[in-house]
Amino acid sequence: MFSQLPPVIRALLIANVGIYLLQMLLGETALLDFALWPIGERTGTAPDGSTITVGFQLWQVLTYGFLHSGPTHLLMNMLALFMLGGPIERVLGGRHFLIYYVVCIVGAAVAQLLTIEYFTGGFYPTVGASGGVFGVLFAFALFFPREQLILFPIPIPIPAWLFVTLYGAAELLFGVTGTLAGIAHFAHLGGMLAGFVLLQYWRGRLPWKPRG
Repeated sequence: MFSQLPPVIRALLIANVGIYLLQMLLGETALLDFALWPIGERTGTAPDGSTITVGFQLWQVLTYGFLHSGPTHLLMNMLALFMLGGPIERVLGGRHFLIYYVVCIVGAAVAQLLTIEYFTGGFYPTVGASGGVFGVLFAFALFFPREQLILFPIPIPIPAWLFVTLYGAAELLFGVTGTLAGIAHFAHLGGMLAGFVLLQYWRGRLPWKPRG
């Protein structure tokens, strides 16, 4: 079944699992350099007594999307990518799907940076492919609105368009109320929004038209 996946999805699954294993070997070093940190810098003391400085770097808007906080976090994101990503890659084509996924990851990072900077405050790292996964989820609902999905914990299949609507509304509610702290709800919404804008651009529905 894995060999039947389209190439970009297959490559993303391999990359995420491989980088997670490398992350386990490197420990906190991977987070210091490649997680998404808020804008600014903080200096602290490492366990070995050395002084370390962490803070935002431009490459982090992409690299954070290949790190995960634990095996469950990784499994949930990769399972969603495995189940929903293939049909979207076949619709968009490999090149456009990769662009779409990266734009959603970056869009989620921007949303998270703005949320921390102007609303929640704090200084903590963000990791995970969820921004890209939520972008894929949005695209799935757009291209396959009548496909049946199950919204945990409700064991009743519902149309994809309703699934995404309810999921997005829940993320917004949780983000505004501070429910389920530790989850980057606005990053998830940022990934969906970035995906929506890019698809609208490709469809020629924005003032800036795609070339060709």
